Amino acid sequence: MAKILVCGATGFIGRNIVERLAADPTHQITAQYHDRPPFDVPGIIWVQADLTDVTQVDKAVAGAQVIIQAAAITSGAADIVARPHIHITDNAVMNSLLFRAAHDHGVGHFIVFSCSIVYLSNDKARSEEDFTGEVHLPYHGGAWNKIYFEKMAEFFAGLGRTRYTVLRHSNIFGPYDKYDPNRSHMFGATIHKVETTTTNEISVWGDGSETRDLLYVDDLMDAVEATLARQREPFALFNIGAGQPIRVRDVVQMIIEASGRDLRIFYDTAKPTIKTHIYLDCQRAADVLGWTPKTSLKAGISKTLTWYRDAFSITKPS
Repeated sequence: MAKILVCGATGFIGRNIVERLAADPTHQITAQYHDRPPFDVPGIIWVQADLTDVTQVDKAVAGAQVIIQAAAITSGAADIVARPHIHITDNAVMNSLLFRAAHDHGVGHFIVFSCSIVYLSNDKARSEEDFTGEVHLPYHGGAWNKIYFEKMAEFFAGLGRTRYTVLRHSNIFGPYDKYDPNRSHMFGATIHKVETTTTNEISVWGDGSETRDLLYVDDLMDAVEATLARQREPFALFNIGAGQPIRVRDVVQMIIEASGRDLRIFYDTAKPTIKTHIYLDCQRAADVLGWTPKTSLKAGISKTLTWYRDAFSITKPS
């Protein structure tokens, strides 16, 4: 039975990982949380730990054979533009301590999530080799944070005790995401606005011309499982995305249509937005892991709306 520690288990990606892996009887899951309380999934071992504290990290990691690191400080475009520093320090500290503890305890495999923000905008799909050393200015701190984690993973892999896999994913959406117009990313904020507006109008930050590569969270979970099953190199890095660009304005329109509501869109160009155009070439993940995305954007939107309405007790329009 594989002893897997999931860090950040009560967050968006972490909770989806826990629920997916807990269904496999060959896994023994320890779920780390900090402030947000645990949820009810049978068979999970819960551990509360502050991952910026070296002693608590050491205790959480002890005995783990696999670490899946999904703990992070995240928020939306407003903070990325106005307060980018809030994402940097704690994320750097917690990942540094986890890398060291994994090495000290001889953890067999460490999976860490990176992000497509490391790439510059381009009209062509970005492959893993397309990181140039330059990053889009609003993402400067966050992108270099991710590159630091990737390079630290490669460094520790070179010491020979722990195998490291980096999943450089695109924009993830689905159940358990943040649904807050001020703190969410574009998709979660739009779902919330569409489902809760009491008028016939919603506002979208910016002009909606920027593009995103949107991947439903179940497809990311498939990539995690494929990594556990097939990745055997000391260090490996994979793009994980839908591999298709779509304009924000088109995503918003798709969400409105799927909701069954008749809403007008107001584009608020005074609000902060990040005008990038990035989508991922995921051929390496297909070749090595046998992974390709399965969920269309339309199907993912429908599944997310169904989950959201159930989670927040919202009645579907008649």
